[in-house]
Amino acid sequence: MAPSYSVSPALVDRVLRNAKRVVAAAGPDIVNLSAHSVVSRRSLTVSSTQKVTLGVIAAYVVVIALLWNLPYVRWSLWPFKMLVIAFHEFGHAITACCTGGRVESISLDPREGGVTHMRGGISAITLPAGYLGSSLIGALLIFCGFDIVASKVASIVLGVCFLLTLWWARKDWLTIATIALAVGLLVACWFISHAQPLRFVVLFIGVMTNLYSVWDICDDLILRKVNSSDASVFAKRYGGSSQCWGVIWSIISVLFMAAGIVAGIAAFPRSFTLHSKSAPRVASPKARNAAQLFALYASGKQAPKAPQGMLI
Repeated sequence: MAPSYSVSPALVDRVLRNAKRVVAAAGPDIVNLSAHSVVSRRSLTVSSTQKVTLGVIAAYVVVIALLWNLPYVRWSLWPFKMLVIAFHEFGHAITACCTGGRVESISLDPREGGVTHMRGGISAITLPAGYLGSSLIGALLIFCGFDIVASKVASIVLGVCFLLTLWWARKDWLTIATIALAVGLLVACWFISHAQPLRFVVLFIGVMTNLYSVWDICDDLILRKVNSSDASVFAKRYGGSSQCWGVIWSIISVLFMAAGIVAGIAAFPRSFTLHSKSAPRVASPKARNAAQLFALYASGKQAPKAPQGMLI
């Protein structure tokens, strides 16, 4: 049988009376802290540091678009193109494994792109997973690029994805070299200026990944009309035109990118340092002393008399 407890009405009355005193003393601070917390969680107001991040994203878009189409300098994007192609093939491979298929190998080609050799799996999922999967990875990288700690987590996850890709591409030296360079860049950024550059590297890879998906679809289906593209194979198996599926996948890729930016603004309102500026505001001494006084009264102990000038 559970023990029964009785509470003295006098004690209850004393606790209630002192609770009123505590609320009256600390009320403004509690209200301000609560309002600040709600606004911080729900507001999409762009802070000064987020404006810098958005400006960097816009600059990346312009620079990537220029370098992509200018002769003699487009080679500067080649390592990142190979990295994004690796993301594309990883999307095919991971969805094949998740739908009961088996990945035999992954290989990258500097002229033709990449190819994933696999058996089984659900082609209705594995075919679009190359473009949409890499776009989703890019959106997540953009989201993480708004925060240093999130960028570190993203780099660790990327490392795991790279290890899987290396396992599938263990006989393709171009893939191994591309991933080794990417891992070396991420590791180096960890030790430079408290990992500040890591944010911008993660942002660049994310923007590059999203733009590559859109541009590659347009290049394959509109400019060159490659018959062996993922969209062309998907259209032959499931109906519709390759251009139609390409446009749909491109729109989804752009929406992924926009969602990553909006989510980053909402989740990391003040994130330009290692959480030194984004730590929650500490309650004032007045609120802390009032809370301590209430705890003493609630426990039935006699609170010490406050010295002259003490904030209560």
